[in-house]
Amino acid sequence: RPKFVVKTNFVLRSRILADDYPKSQQEVIYNNKSCKSHGDLYADKRQKVEEKSMSTYTVRRANEKDIPRILDLLVQVDMVHHNGRPDLFKGPATKYNEAELSNILKDDKMFVFVCVNEDDYVCAHGFCIEKQVVNDNVLTDVRTLYIDDICVDETCRGQNVGKILYEHIHQFAKEMKFYNITLNVWSCNPSAKKFYEKMGLRPQKICMETIIDRQGED
Repeated sequence: RPKFVVKTNFVLRSRILADDYPKSQQEVIYNNKSCKSHGDLYADKRQKVEEKSMSTYTVRRANEKDIPRILDLLVQVDMVHHNGRPDLFKGPATKYNEAELSNILKDDKMFVFVCVNEDDYVCAHGFCIEKQVVNDNVLTDVRTLYIDDICVDETCRGQNVGKILYEHIHQFAKEMKFYNITLNVWSCNPSAKKFYEKMGLRPQKICMETIIDRQGED
């Protein structure tokens, strides 16, 4: 019977992890103190899985044939906001229609990216707008890439699709010499806020509100 070289509270986890490896690697986990620990082996395996997952998606500029899928994603975005703030957002709805999307794709100041799988199926989109205030009395003339809308299909979440898309947008902004990237995130969408923070974004300004109580008015 092999002798465990791990602490008691990790024995069960070690046995489970070891079952995922060939016998030769199991022996490394159980017996060889000089080799990688089970935690290191698990991290290596997880990294390989993530790399494989990330390699199955690519990001490109959107085109006319992507419009039906983009409309589907826009509905998903709207429903997240509608469910969180039904007082402000209609649902189901899209912020752009087909004709408007066609014009956006031709606009030199707007950049629409889509993340697609190996079958060229659109799994996510990102709408970006170039913004710049010139000769303002207070503001400097920096060029900003504003992310107007970003969405990962609900069936593709948890597969690093959002990370791949955002990193592509970030690299695009860097190559195009934008000063910064900005976006708005609703407080009713905490998972999006957490994702953006993970990507390195920090609050620039905060929009606050108070809803006026109209009870008792005629």
